[in-house]
Amino acid sequence: MTNPRPIRIVHVVTELGPAGGGVASWLRQVLRSIDRGRFHFDFLVHGASPAPEEDEVRALGSRVWRCPRPLYLWKYPWALVRTLRRAGPYDIIHSHVLFSGLVLRLARLAGVPIRIAHSHSDVGGFRVDGDPIRGPVIGWMNRWLARDATLRLACSRRAAAALFGRLPGPTPRLVYYGIDLTPFAASVDRVAIRAELGLPADAFVVGHVGRFQPQKNHEFLIEIAAALREREPRARLLLVGDGPLRPAMERRVRDRGLGAAVVFAGARSDVPRLMLGAMDVFVLPSHYEGLPLVGIEAQAAGLPCVLSDVITEELDVVPGLIGRMALGRPAADWAQAILGRRRERSSEAAREALERVRSSAFNMEQGVRLLEAIYEEVGSRRGVGSGSR
Repeated sequence: MTNPRPIRIVHVVTELGPAGGGVASWLRQVLRSIDRGRFHFDFLVHGASPAPEEDEVRALGSRVWRCPRPLYLWKYPWALVRTLRRAGPYDIIHSHVLFSGLVLRLARLAGVPIRIAHSHSDVGGFRVDGDPIRGPVIGWMNRWLARDATLRLACSRRAAAALFGRLPGPTPRLVYYGIDLTPFAASVDRVAIRAELGLPADAFVVGHVGRFQPQKNHEFLIEIAAALREREPRARLLLVGDGPLRPAMERRVRDRGLGAAVVFAGARSDVPRLMLGAMDVFVLPSHYEGLPLVGIEAQAAGLPCVLSDVITEELDVVPGLIGRMALGRPAADWAQAILGRRRERSSEAAREALERVRSSAFNMEQGVRLLEAIYEEVGSRRGVGSGSR
């Protein structure tokens, strides 16, 4: 008897490194955890320069294909179809980008039978506001999406409504992000970690993790830092991440005279360690999100959180840790709310928070099992994954 061949899936993403954001981080974690004997992942990326994270992906048996960005309309369709035909055949294409309508239309032309559109943003590129160019383009994308997606997934109810809310057809299925909880059970040396970052041992540290792009609202974070310093001289803002707006934010910190009050830690692979060892409160004043993984990670670390009120309440795994503020409120009000959530951290409360996350749908193990079940379900309808190797 021959063994069934693995279901072959190609994921379409912006990038696999930090520029790919939480989606790329989640997919790398899924790849580590999924049964690679039953499911084979490849990745099609749109960044010109390879990211270091691609080395791990290849080491786990996946291939990484590159395409020009879709702005190059005279190149993109041919490049994508050619890649899918040469690298395939694939059973499933799983698209995580804003232009999934175009991707799935081209995948249909390339003969990929199962085409998944996955929404990861609650606003993002879907707002056109009467734009005479983007409006018609998004209109075409939506028509292709309604016609060519064989399955619709979303990371939250808001993300589902943003991409699929006005389209005819089936209701999208929710697939919540999962995180690997192992690092959150580790013991850390808070004094040593703070010293490594240049933070005083007795500082009150407000942490943020996110790529430096407009969505994350770093400019307002710096205003919050200034307001915090007026009320608490020991306050520090720890910014973890990188991106195109970082130089401008560094200049803004200098111009505001905040100096050592704001620490730029850069892109890091040890976010759980920094949350456990350096942060006292986590803040996320984003303009929009799908369902931010860092909010789940902060709860797993037992951190009190102050979030913008646009972030979906599906994030609230440990409700006692969550506070929300309207983005229209001044920085002084945010600072006061952050100081109001300051409290002594107890190991017992942190363990309880971690167990709450472990038993939720945001546990990576549960999320991967759900994704495996979805792939097998849609694959069985098309008879894929049942041939011999």
